[in-house]
Amino acid sequence: MKIVAYRFPSSRPRRLRRSKNIRNLVQETSFSISDLIWPVFICEGTNKRVEVKSMPGVFRLSIDEALKEIGKFHQLDLPAVALFPCVPEEDKSADCSNAWNPDNLANRATKAIKKEYPELLVMLDVALDPYNINGHDGLVSDGIILNDETIDCLGKQALSHAASGADIIGPSDMMDGRVGLIRENLEANGYKDVIILSYSAKYASSFYSGFRDAVGAGSLLVGDKKSYQLDMANSDEALRMVQRDLEEGADMVMVKPGLPYLDICRRVKDTFNTPVFAYQVSGEYSMIQNAIIQGLVPEEETVIETMTSFKRAGCAGVLTYFAPVIIKYLKE
Repeated sequence: MKIVAYRFPSSRPRRLRRSKNIRNLVQETSFSISDLIWPVFICEGTNKRVEVKSMPGVFRLSIDEALKEIGKFHQLDLPAVALFPCVPEEDKSADCSNAWNPDNLANRATKAIKKEYPELLVMLDVALDPYNINGHDGLVSDGIILNDETIDCLGKQALSHAASGADIIGPSDMMDGRVGLIRENLEANGYKDVIILSYSAKYASSFYSGFRDAVGAGSLLVGDKKSYQLDMANSDEALRMVQRDLEEGADMVMVKPGLPYLDICRRVKDTFNTPVFAYQVSGEYSMIQNAIIQGLVPEEETVIETMTSFKRAGCAGVLTYFAPVIIKYLKE
């Protein structure tokens, strides 16, 4: 990029900042409601709306309540939701077989949403942690996370999600070879148009505790996930994982968490020029939301600033719990 030498007073860069209209005219980065995917926690029962204590303003919703909330924002142009099931402990097991049960919570919720709002995109997570008595994303044997046995389960889980009507499959497990197997299974069973948004650069982060609390996996987790999620110090490794997933059939890729890894978003975008998404995870949300509640930062300006930073880093879109707040501000 050529650097222009500016000389005062013939050059006054502040001319382009003097009014809102001129600032908007020359703005380099913008975002809209169409850039949002709203993560929604689904729970069993009816008429349930239970706040997640570690995530103020975020709720576990029964399917009937989720339909109301999702419909409200879909009418305001929300394009997509990502559903995360809060699976009761009695439905968890060591073999995680409920993950591919066609009538499990995630699949029932998807069928209900697609029936009510067929144009709304529904994304489902592919990982075993909500169904696992060990809280891990894969099968566990003697404290070891099994790779090959796990991806067989993930392939079945992805098929059940596709059959329920999911538009986007999100493998978030970080097992080796899972994208290729999932794509092969989808193609072989007639689900050629199902999109894979792979969590290709998912880091072993301290920012996930709120999410694990929300889905009921945190208290069950034995050990940590560092044997399959990425080391926070590594950047080149993330690029290798993205390349692998794209070659195996991913259509889009995810960087998770978001704000602490904006450099990874930019490197992935610059290297592969593929749609890159970031997940503004529970820990990021909770820190910002608690600062807003305490009056330490203004809500609108802070939330909009974080969204702009994702777009500036090259993201095509963002999964964020702030989606309802953002829609409210953009519609106003």
